This record gives sequence, C-alpha cells and structure tokens, in this order.
Amino acid sequence: MTPPATVDSDRLTERMTALISEIRAVVDRGLPPELTAYLVGERLAPHLHADPDGPDALLTPAQCEGDPQCYRQHVLHAEEDGGFSVVALVWLPGQRTPIHDHVSWCVAGVHRGQESETRYRLVSDGRTARLVETEHVAGPAGTVAAFAPPGDIHLVRNSCSTTAISIHVYGADVSRLGTSIRRVYRLPADQEQ
Repeated sequence: MTPPATVDSDRLTERMTALISEIRAVVDRGLPPELTAYLVGERLAPHLHADPDGPDALLTPAQCEGDPQCYRQHVLHAEEDGGFSVVALVWLPGQRTPIHDHVSWCVAGVHRGQESETRYRLVSDGRTARLVETEHVAGPAGTVAAFAPPGDIHLVRNSCSTTAISIHVYGADVSRLGTSIRRVYRLPADQEQ
C-alpha cells in the first residue's frame, strides 16, 4: 500500500528551509540525474543528525507522526516548476514498501532509527523477466543513498523496534503525482519475503 500525499509545506523548520535552498542550488545547475542525486545527497547528509527535539530540528513534531496502517508520507516541499520534492517518510516498526522503482532520481537519508533495503535487478531472457536480489543494505541514522533510473528497483522497510524517519528528495513533483513510485514489482510466491 502506498500512502497518500499530504503537503505540509506551510510549516517548515528553519533547517528544512535552508536544506531546500541548498537542494535548489544543485538542481538548478541542470546536471545529469546521477550527478544531481549524488550532489543532493551530499547536501542532505549534514542535516540528518539534527537534534529532533532541539531548536535546530529538521522536522516539526507533526511531520514525525506515523500511521498504523502503512508508512506515512509527508510532502514537505514541491518546487513550483516540478524540479524536485522533499518528503519525510515515517515508518512504524515492520512497515515497508512494495518492491518498486521510481519516476526520477532519488536521494534518501535516514534521520531516525534504521531502515533496511533490499535491492533488485530485472533480468530478461527476451521472453520473460524476473527479479534477482543483488544486495541487502542496513541504513542507520545518517546513512544516505542516491540513485537514478534505470537500476533503482528496491524494497525499503523499518528494521528497528522504534519509529524510523527518512528524508527523501525526488526529481519530480510528488505533490502532483501522489507518489514517486513508477512501477510495483511482484515476486513469485516462493520468493516473497
């Protein structure tokens, strides 16, 4: 289940406003997607360690609220020209995404807790295609991952016993699209996790 997009941009912290300005400066350079994602990741990383309860917090308390039904998506900012969006994803223990890929480049940074990611590659013999697991990655707070299609197929889950929060930056207008997910993939029943 993919959470609905709700825009929380009217109440941004000073730190989030500064981060958005840094991201805008990178995106406005018009670089290739892979390089844009890498450079946005460099800008995001220092902000992930902000004290969540301190005066320099990255998110407001409302932007840290989860949903018991599925991970929650708080759209914090969508650039007017659709160039990028900033989203906070709040994951309660055990919540996860489906296996999916994205409509654009993406940067994800773990702000609190720990997330686990399983990465896949789509292998085709010309008639059929199947997913092959390529990597399992544990992402503690402060971890940043940057990628661009193709080759961005993964599943993400909260792998800790507390709430996990991650900040995602997408090269698309998530407030308009509703999600960054391009396609959801299904494993055969004998391969499901």
